[in-house]
Amino acid sequence: MQEFSTSISFDGRDIRLTTGLLAPQAGGSVLIQSGETAVLVTATRSAGREGIDFLPLLVDYEERLYAAGRIPGGFLRREGRPPEKVTLTSRLIDRPLRPLFPQWLRDDIQIIATTLAMDEQVPPDVLAVTGASVAVLLAQIPFDGPMAAVRVGLVGDDFIINPTYKEVREGDLDLVVAGSPDGIVMVEAGANQLPEQDIIEAIEFGYEAVQDLIEAQRDLMKELSLELVVEEAPQQDKTLAEFIRDRATEPIKKVLAQFDYDKSQRDTVLDEIKEKEINSAIAELPEEDPLKVAATASMAVSNAFKKLTKQLMRRQIVEDSVRVDGRKLDEVRPVSCRVGILPPRVHGSGLFQRGLTQVLSLATLGTPGDAQGLDDLHPQDEKRYLHHYNFPPYSVGETKPMRSPGRREIGHGALAERALLPVLPAKDDFPYVLRVVSEVLSSNGSTSMGSVCGSTLALMDAGVPIEKPVSGAAMGLIKEGDEVRVLTDIQGIEDFLGDMDFKVAGTDSGITALQMDMKITGLPMQVVSQAIQKALPARLHILEKMLSALDKPRSELSAYAPRLLTIKIDPDLIGLVIGPGGKTIKGITEQTGAKVDIEDDGTVIISSTESDRAVQAMKIIEGMTRKLNEGDVYVGHVTRIIAIGAFVEILPGKEGMIHISQLAEGRVGKVEDEVAVGDEVVVKVREIDSRGRINLTRLGIHPDQAAAARAEVAN
Repeated sequence: MQEFSTSISFDGRDIRLTTGLLAPQAGGSVLIQSGETAVLVTATRSAGREGIDFLPLLVDYEERLYAAGRIPGGFLRREGRPPEKVTLTSRLIDRPLRPLFPQWLRDDIQIIATTLAMDEQVPPDVLAVTGASVAVLLAQIPFDGPMAAVRVGLVGDDFIINPTYKEVREGDLDLVVAGSPDGIVMVEAGANQLPEQDIIEAIEFGYEAVQDLIEAQRDLMKELSLELVVEEAPQQDKTLAEFIRDRATEPIKKVLAQFDYDKSQRDTVLDEIKEKEINSAIAELPEEDPLKVAATASMAVSNAFKKLTKQLMRRQIVEDSVRVDGRKLDEVRPVSCRVGILPPRVHGSGLFQRGLTQVLSLATLGTPGDAQGLDDLHPQDEKRYLHHYNFPPYSVGETKPMRSPGRREIGHGALAERALLPVLPAKDDFPYVLRVVSEVLSSNGSTSMGSVCGSTLALMDAGVPIEKPVSGAAMGLIKEGDEVRVLTDIQGIEDFLGDMDFKVAGTDSGITALQMDMKITGLPMQVVSQAIQKALPARLHILEKMLSALDKPRSELSAYAPRLLTIKIDPDLIGLVIGPGGKTIKGITEQTGAKVDIEDDGTVIISSTESDRAVQAMKIIEGMTRKLNEGDVYVGHVTRIIAIGAFVEILPGKEGMIHISQLAEGRVGKVEDEVAVGDEVVVKVREIDSRGRINLTRLGIHPDQAAAARAEVAN
């Protein structure tokens, strides 16, 4: 393909697309740039495999440290396991892309986005999302696009498109909007308790820019003389589907009308219907019967039965406004909340249950040294709030091997983390590192929002002074033609068979996090707005239930949580406290049992589960770094004696020497005649020489000075 470039500008910020330059053997490739950030995105398609009944789409985002002019650490000096940000960006690309492929497509498709250069001003993630659409179009893969994404920031009262890292950090909004010609296909946001209307306006603002990027992709296709690929879906024999519909429609409708069935009972009865009404009848047919032949295809019966169940459930909601559990469309399942259900060694615990979804969240308070260091391309170098989400197989009644967290677990943890970040206390006010782990004990829809609610309770139970409690609800959608029904608090079957999963979290003042995923090719803005507005009463209802369990953070921390003391020292003295090779600071830790963390600005944070040990360490550091003045009077202890004088520790970690001539009035024959090791003595700073050595004296001390020094020691 011949090299070609085009660009589009948003408020002076250009996005440039270059094709035909890199990766010529990929199905389609594009270099997408903004500022000095450049991302190469490729799309490749290969023939489908036998027995696949889903779209095998694989999306990988890759970061290379050479993009920022850095060499990886570690023994191998190459990139290792991808950081969480890489995994989250892979999901960000996948989510708006997947619903735009035809449902019948079964070919292997791989999207790879690689950040080749980065200026630490322009985030590469939204560039990669738009680049994925361009690459798919160039690869001539069937696709209901073009699709594009932009980030929306809020600086002051103004929305801006594709803000820099600094603008996002200093603003109140970090919103990503992805859309297609049919509407919005994905929303991802973190917000500082913004009102619903502000969020709606931001999404509208972002979608306008998305349409400009969609038009730019169309223009690119015209320049390259390419058209959108339209492939006909493979013809399917409708005989089996009609057979299943005739035999199973009424039994399925009866099951969907049994509102007292829980998830397990409903699934069991549906499996029985499939076995008795369908599989048994097919088994009795002659081997050469076309219906039996069609049924032997991989997953043919299960897929047709599932499709019929989906149609009947959706019809019941659209025509009767009744859900499978009998709830109204805007009704929340029963909610229960408990706190402190585990011993206080777990610093805080919260159990949240909504319907059959149950999440146990555990909060742990750590010291500044427990912060997670981030070794990736992005400006943030550490995290002091960590939210981890676990989804064991028993939570859905299954058995399978336990593995390390996958993309879903990482994504759900990140969403809950984003929802709670705006209400956490500032580091200066509460210097703890916080970790919350959400254990999903039972799942039937919206465990991520259950994690938000349970984690809020756990943090308050741990005594973390959060600004406001955060609750969350998941909204769903059924769209049949022009008929649209928005569902509040969706459960598993409504998520699985519905068209949207829209999670909204926030306080009673506003939204803190959003995540919307679609299974259709786009949603009009008015429906998105409706879903956001309808989530508010659900969130407030859930919040009321949470506050009935614990209405505010506990006034005291767990006895097993570390106690932190913070002092400030002259940054020039940091080396003195650390000592050569860390010898001094290690000695303080060994002597007191307290942990000491020192930051570049001279902030020293001392932690220990026993407050007296933390105080002891603090006094040592204060003594080491305290500025001495000639004439100051101290009470100290003799630590050692030499022929010409005695050494006295006047402050923890700080010694001075009394020359033999300064021990007493008149001539002193031997130092031992006046003092012995361990004696308490009152001394005055006589001189601090050019080398920083402290010379002391016992002469010329006024009684009032001595009394004041003794009083300070007593306190």
